[in-house]
Amino acid sequence: MNTRVLTGITTTGTPHLGNYAGAIRPSIQASTRPDVDAFYFMADYHALIKCDEPERIARSRLEIAATWLAAGLDPERVTFYRQSDVPEIPELCWMLSCVTAKGLMNRAHAYKAAVDQNVARNVEEDDGVTMGLFSYPVLMAADILMFNAHKVPVGRDQIQHLEMARDIAQRFNHLYGRGEELFVLPEVQVDDEVATLPGLDGRKMSKSYDNTIPLFEGGSKAMRAAVMRIVTDSRGPGEPKDAENSHLYMIYRAFATPEQAAQFRRALEEGLAWGEAKNLLCERIESELGPMRERYAEFIARPQIIEEILQAGAEKARRISKPFIERLRDAVGLRRSVALDAPDTPQATGKSKGKAARVVSFRDEDGKFRFRLIAGDGTELLLSEAFDEPRSAGVAVKALQQPGALESLVHTLDDEIRVEIDGRLVCRYPAHLASEVEQALASLGN
Repeated sequence: MNTRVLTGITTTGTPHLGNYAGAIRPSIQASTRPDVDAFYFMADYHALIKCDEPERIARSRLEIAATWLAAGLDPERVTFYRQSDVPEIPELCWMLSCVTAKGLMNRAHAYKAAVDQNVARNVEEDDGVTMGLFSYPVLMAADILMFNAHKVPVGRDQIQHLEMARDIAQRFNHLYGRGEELFVLPEVQVDDEVATLPGLDGRKMSKSYDNTIPLFEGGSKAMRAAVMRIVTDSRGPGEPKDAENSHLYMIYRAFATPEQAAQFRRALEEGLAWGEAKNLLCERIESELGPMRERYAEFIARPQIIEEILQAGAEKARRISKPFIERLRDAVGLRRSVALDAPDTPQATGKSKGKAARVVSFRDEDGKFRFRLIAGDGTELLLSEAFDEPRSAGVAVKALQQPGALESLVHTLDDEIRVEIDGRLVCRYPAHLASEVEQALASLGN
């Protein structure tokens, strides 16, 4: 049996070079192992705990997804999804909350740190503490237990949360398992060999210290400008450098083969000038990141591709979460009182018990407005083009619902059907879905 590994990425910022070397690259490399069943999710519910800026969160979701995909994450091999696209996770979070002792949450490091800061400021202990912050470990437990992950790679500061997830899982199993373990007890995975890059000032590279090197944002020019600001000592050209304690060497080593790193080290010890060393470091970083940056720019320019990938990932994740939450509902006593049959024919009322087709309107990461046509079984039949205003999208939806509208609006090009209204492309869909689209649109007016 494969080992299921789960990793969450909080969507509150733009990834930098330290994130790439310390988390993104090793995670993507691990996902290629044949014995690993990898789950990667964007923890956008967690982001709400730390950030109350909607535009920042929306932008971060786009940038982080584009970063992981550009860096080589294969959505066909892994399960890549947004936390907020899997409604079973918050439902499980509530179930877990009902078996989690408040005393356990009182001991959480993040909560205790907030209390300590308030005491130091001589204000009320829970000043500024939200329930999101307080119960953060329960949501993290739900993320992990929803998919029964065997291993969860975390930094040492997150080990306590994994231990809490195990405690919560054990409590739930004891109360509701009836001799069966509903949840696998996850194991923490800490990799001390993963690179921790120094920032421009020598401290750990972190947005908190404002000492980061950008990964993709700003292009190679921004990366080079940051590298040139890395603090070095006063030893001039020709003077031997202390390579082992040099920030430049530490970063170079993270992007080089052992032979290349050894050669760079010798050059420093033989008196290579710091300016030339920085140029070599830029070349080394760019050789790895350059092709990725081009792919990143393509994804950012076409967010609909990212959305399609994430929706496919959510569908893949929910093939696990939907039946599992039904099993958990049954375990806690939320089972249906009467089994509901699903007949193939309409009832005596003349109405079918199946779900009807529907149109779902939404606002994408770029602030544009779109709509989807969803079949009764949940299949997406078409995704509209982007509109600047919601009213324009609404007008297009109404036009499509008019009887026989498609006859005058569609144009077939190869195997694709394009729908145009007043000369403007509204949506497109594969020709083999033509009859399903027509039936779904016809049913909307009924």
